[in-house]
Amino acid sequence: MKKKKITLSLGKYFGRYKWAVILYILMSLVAGVGEIFCTILAANAIEEITFSNFSTAINILWLIIGISIAKRLCWYTNHVLYNKYSLKIMAEMNSDLAKQAFKLNSKTFSDHDTGTFVQRIVTDPERVVDRFADIIDVVTDILTSIIIIIYISTINIYVTLLFIAILIVGFTIEFARVKLRRKNRRIVRAKNDQITSLTTEIVRSEKDIKALGLEEELSKVSDSNYDQYRKATYKQNMDNSNLWSLRNAVIEIAGLFVLMFAINLMSMDKAMLTLASFMIIYSNHDRLYNLIWGVGNILNNVVDIRVSSARMFSLFDEKEFITEKFGKLQLDTITGDIEFRNVGYSFREYEYPTYEKKKRGHIKLVSENKIFDNLNFQIPHNTTVAFVGKSGSGKSTILNLLSKMYEVDEGEILIDGNNINDLNKETLRNTISLVNQFPYIFDMTIKENLLLAKEDATDEDIARVIKLAALEDFISSLRKGINTKVGESGIKLSGGQKQRLAIARALLRNSPIILFDESTSSLDNFAQEEVKKSIDKLKGKSTIVIVAHRLSTIKDVDLIFFLDDGKIVDKGTFKELYKTNEKFRSMFLAEDV
Repeated sequence: MKKKKITLSLGKYFGRYKWAVILYILMSLVAGVGEIFCTILAANAIEEITFSNFSTAINILWLIIGISIAKRLCWYTNHVLYNKYSLKIMAEMNSDLAKQAFKLNSKTFSDHDTGTFVQRIVTDPERVVDRFADIIDVVTDILTSIIIIIYISTINIYVTLLFIAILIVGFTIEFARVKLRRKNRRIVRAKNDQITSLTTEIVRSEKDIKALGLEEELSKVSDSNYDQYRKATYKQNMDNSNLWSLRNAVIEIAGLFVLMFAINLMSMDKAMLTLASFMIIYSNHDRLYNLIWGVGNILNNVVDIRVSSARMFSLFDEKEFITEKFGKLQLDTITGDIEFRNVGYSFREYEYPTYEKKKRGHIKLVSENKIFDNLNFQIPHNTTVAFVGKSGSGKSTILNLLSKMYEVDEGEILIDGNNINDLNKETLRNTISLVNQFPYIFDMTIKENLLLAKEDATDEDIARVIKLAALEDFISSLRKGINTKVGESGIKLSGGQKQRLAIARALLRNSPIILFDESTSSLDNFAQEEVKKSIDKLKGKSTIVIVAHRLSTIKDVDLIFFLDDGKIVDKGTFKELYKTNEKFRSMFLAEDV
């Protein structure tokens, strides 16, 4: 079933341009037929020369020239078709795979490294299209070689038997080579995923690496990964080269034996093999090599297509790459009431199958950590609440469950009395805005980053959220102001500036529920106070949920939930908890010191 799915999926993309594909195949066949005619006509020309019919030979050569020009026009047409349509097919594959990646839940992304997605979305589609075109070209060459070999074989029965023996030996070696290459290829691609992920992480975190003096340690990790990739690639290339060299040597020596055999036939009896026939055999004896090489090349390309397409469409495999699930309920108005009712959630770590393993689809549960068991709380609409507690108590997990980045194992989460699993994607996403601890800022201008949140936002809307997020002074200091490009991942911004831009982006959406996950952690005291004032201004207008370590940022919230080991052990206002809860008070005093 899995193979059928992959075939149909590839057919969907190539089928959209079936006339271009058919024309490509037709041009290849025409060029191949032209090659066959050129060979036969060349044989006739040689035959005419042996009988001193020079004018006839010249006429035949003119015909060969005409066919050769037609061949070149066919190949040029294919070149144009390939450049035009291969890029379209690749782009459509890239787009669909990227869209599928957007459907995956956050846990899936955290379970896999970056290279897993980059290679499948970007590299594998290009490989599939390239290999498909190669197969068409090689098939044409194979058909041409087969017909020419058959034609040569009609010259003498003994030559035919010798050809058959050579082909049997050559194909035996070639099939062994392709089988071994298939195994090695999968291993190499898996190692390539690893180095792609590591390289991406190193590039994105170069400042942290330098600041923490981790260059040597990460160089060792990088060296180890590249060494594994080098060894896997070396084994693949050497195994391939050894059998390739053996095959080539056998065919080359066998070809020479064919010529020696033909000479012997001529010396014994010229009636058995004429000079013209010998010249035809001599000029085409390398067709044996082309045929065996062509079949091997097709098998190589089929292997690459199967491996690449399996990797691409594994993104649609729910066992390994779990997608987000939404309901069908559309709500036009949300007030923002939140309830967790008997919620249970465990963090599970899985070991996914790699290409080194033969048994695909076997996913092993490595560990399971119970985060919540029967968690209950309610948050009325338009109130501001905070979750506090030591690291690992489950604060950020609550936000991920509420925003449906993670799926609950037990119980239900309600918004305005509706289970979030029943809400459709548009309702849920428009209801909740999340500002993460480490927000991603895109390689665009400040204004373009803001417009991602609300495409039709007016200049007045943008000015309002910039003021609320305390970005006015920073933006006014820039030569291009709001039209300043911030670089990849917002590399031109400080940590605090990224946070404030992310907050402004969330505020622009004007969602009824706004989640702040350690969103002031990277701010200095002055900027923190400015953002705190901005959040305070939102009180009573949206349901605001804050996760914070710095307790000084939540003094004025309506309600604080105090978490410990996945349980709400206390709740109240800041003053109430400070007065009655010793753990809470000690956390605040430790921060104050």
